[in-house]
Amino acid sequence: MTLAAPRTFLIDALEFPSPSVKAKYNSLKTAIRIEITRNRSQSTDEKSFIMSHLATLDTSLHERLPQSSMTLFEAKAKKQLSFEQIGKELGRSEVAVAAIFYGQSRPSEEDIKKLSSILDVPLPALTQQLAGFPDRGRVIEMPPREPLMYRLYEIVQNYGPAYKAVLNEKFGDGIMSAISFSTKVEKETDDKGDWAVITLRGKW
Repeated sequence: MTLAAPRTFLIDALEFPSPSVKAKYNSLKTAIRIEITRNRSQSTDEKSFIMSHLATLDTSLHERLPQSSMTLFEAKAKKQLSFEQIGKELGRSEVAVAAIFYGQSRPSEEDIKKLSSILDVPLPALTQQLAGFPDRGRVIEMPPREPLMYRLYEIVQNYGPAYKAVLNEKFGDGIMSAISFSTKVEKETDDKGDWAVITLRGKW
């Protein structure tokens, strides 16, 4: 937020009915300036945090990824955008957006148009690269060796039978879809620290 100097406090030139009124005005003016400075500082800090935490493409995965992944990640890095920011523009969850970037989810025509606009990637080239159907499941080896992904794999190893038993009791025989499916990642913080909250929602 930028305030034009000649117009910011034009009322300074007016005469006040009493010293107390002028004192109140000066106090309010100072409070406004402090708030503006604080907001600018927060905005800068948030931008710095986002830029230092942006996900990049692991070069060891290049052979397993479609051409669109390199195009999208390169454009994302140039724009210094997070998946959350892109997701807000697309009207989709950040995990859904990341899945498109990794070639594991098929974007709609509207998604492609918006990505082209947001990332400044030519629409014809992006449409061509994102054409066809996702080749799901080829991106990583199983079991995964990357520690964070291995921990998710380990959760299924440890809790898989319990998940299945509880799901069967609630729904009967069947499986949860990973196509008619949505997922999201949230962050919670309490006095013990930060907590990752992962929600999986699939049609039975």
